[in-house]
Amino acid sequence: MALYLVTGVAGFIGSNIARELVRRGERVRGIDNFSTGKRHNLEDLSAHIDFVEADIRNIAAMREVCASADYVIHQAAIPSVPRSVEDPITSNEANVDGTLNVLVAARDAKVKRVVYASSSSLYGDIPTLPKREDMAPSPISPYAVSKLTGEYYMRSFYRVYGLETVSLRYFNVFGPHQDPTSMYSGVLAIFTSRMLRGEPVTINGDGEQSRDFTYIDNVVSANLLACLAPAEQVAGRYFNTATGHRITLNQTFEILKKLTNYNGNPKYGPDRSGDVKHSLADISLAQKHLGYKPLVMFEEGLRRTVEWYKATQVAHASA
Repeated sequence: MALYLVTGVAGFIGSNIARELVRRGERVRGIDNFSTGKRHNLEDLSAHIDFVEADIRNIAAMREVCASADYVIHQAAIPSVPRSVEDPITSNEANVDGTLNVLVAARDAKVKRVVYASSSSLYGDIPTLPKREDMAPSPISPYAVSKLTGEYYMRSFYRVYGLETVSLRYFNVFGPHQDPTSMYSGVLAIFTSRMLRGEPVTINGDGEQSRDFTYIDNVVSANLLACLAPAEQVAGRYFNTATGHRITLNQTFEILKKLTNYNGNPKYGPDRSGDVKHSLADISLAQKHLGYKPLVMFEEGLRRTVEWYKATQVAHASA
């Protein structure tokens, strides 16, 4: 039985990956320093995984957790465009220096493969849609630069050291366990939480910006497929992880309005610095080489997400 190390295991995506691995009966080790991850995301996992509280910027800690691991699923990061704009140094330290530590430790531990959480933000605001992996990157935000740098390190470690790496370019992931409480949280988590409580919702910009919103189950599936796909097809490469469909924020608001029985209308604020206008993925390479396909499309994913937030808010209210 393989041992999977999940970095950022207390985060939104990391905890969902660990949950699926446990469900499949795999051995799981996790590392997190709780800078953005949440302890409550591990409540149902703590008895089933080997957890180490540490920072990926600590190379000694990374060597410890990589020992005997077969696969590293690297999710740990400061995953926020606005935060990177405000504090590029900390984002760089976590997303670039931390990623380099992960790679060095994985190389030395002779890990079979590292799967890396990259980002569609590195495409920048190139008007061409859909985004394809052969397009030249054009990152706008420091966050996007850090993710692109991580990809370059992934490819370098494959070409120089023979460490198998796969980078997955996430497109606007959403779903259960995403934190809605931070100003840096994903837009759907914030909208859903506020609308369920009947609170005002602000859309940055005119709301006509569009996103290829990707439900968490699709991202979990892509990561596990990337661990096991044939090396000759995936090693040293990067793949879009999305649905291949896009929707505007205004359209999304209207769907959420029905799902949450919300009575208000959105307020409109200024555009966010570093944001791109439109995002849409071509997922044909992932389909061909990873065997990836979206398991849950947008509206069904949104329905599941609303139901989870409803249950979570009820649980918190009765606690």
